[in-house]
Amino acid sequence: MGFLHRFAFSATSIVLLSLGSPTLAQSQDFTKVEIKTVPVEEGVYMLLGEGGNIGVSTGEDGVFLIDDQFAPLTAKIQAALDQITDKPVRFLLNTHWHFDHTGGNENFGKAGVVIIAHNHVRERLKTDQFLKVFDRKIPASPAAALPIITFGDTVTFHLNGQTIHAFHVEQAHTDGDSVIHFREANVIHVGDVYFNGIYPFIDTEHGGSLDGMIEATERILAIADRDTKIIPGHGPLSNRAELVTYRRMLLDVRSRTRTAIQTGITLTDFIASKPTADYDKTWGKGFLPPQKFLTIVYQDLAARSTP
Repeated sequence: MGFLHRFAFSATSIVLLSLGSPTLAQSQDFTKVEIKTVPVEEGVYMLLGEGGNIGVSTGEDGVFLIDDQFAPLTAKIQAALDQITDKPVRFLLNTHWHFDHTGGNENFGKAGVVIIAHNHVRERLKTDQFLKVFDRKIPASPAAALPIITFGDTVTFHLNGQTIHAFHVEQAHTDGDSVIHFREANVIHVGDVYFNGIYPFIDTEHGGSLDGMIEATERILAIADRDTKIIPGHGPLSNRAELVTYRRMLLDVRSRTRTAIQTGITLTDFIASKPTADYDKTWGKGFLPPQKFLTIVYQDLAARSTP
């Protein structure tokens, strides 16, 4: 039995909890979302639903969870976990602060799950935030949703026969991103440093940068081999070769944007020139259209190139 059964959570209580969390409950029908379980390696799984991909380690020591999507999905996530293990969720690690990765924190926290994240994640969650690019205010999370253990550089867990090593990558997707390496299983959960198959959102308002994204992928590639399974923040299960392709795209976009800035091309003219036309068919069909992705990149690089 999962923790929702042991703590007697009802469907009504899940909805009530979600109202106080930064979810999209008012604009999305979560009743239609299905949680899909993808086996990755023995004892390691990826859960797909709505929001960031969830990583799972199972075994005799209990469940180690990476991210938790949206609050109204907690019962469905627990039901999916119950299909693969009868052990309770003990630890939850947030890869960063965004609501589609931390929306279920309050539910899990109230059930006694230990929440862990980088120092900056707790700081972001405990205060109101605003995402200008989406014109959206994200209210501060309640106390039960906050990480109770935080770290600055690295933290290592020894669970389920795995060495689970989490390390901070600076100024990548945000200022508080963590990459989690299951060493024995040869699996890496990279959070939103990697959007598989679509242009990534870079939250420059909260410490993210294109340079940091590229540096983060290089750190991941340094510990990955041809057999490594990579769980991206969004998109299907991936591997080293696909991450190399993603990095190549980011490098090309950075080079083209820097050239435009150095030659005095305005943002409007840059976007109008369709500088990523060769990539748009493959990468431009996600939630972030090419023009919005290029705007974020241009403004980021322009600000950093200002004397």
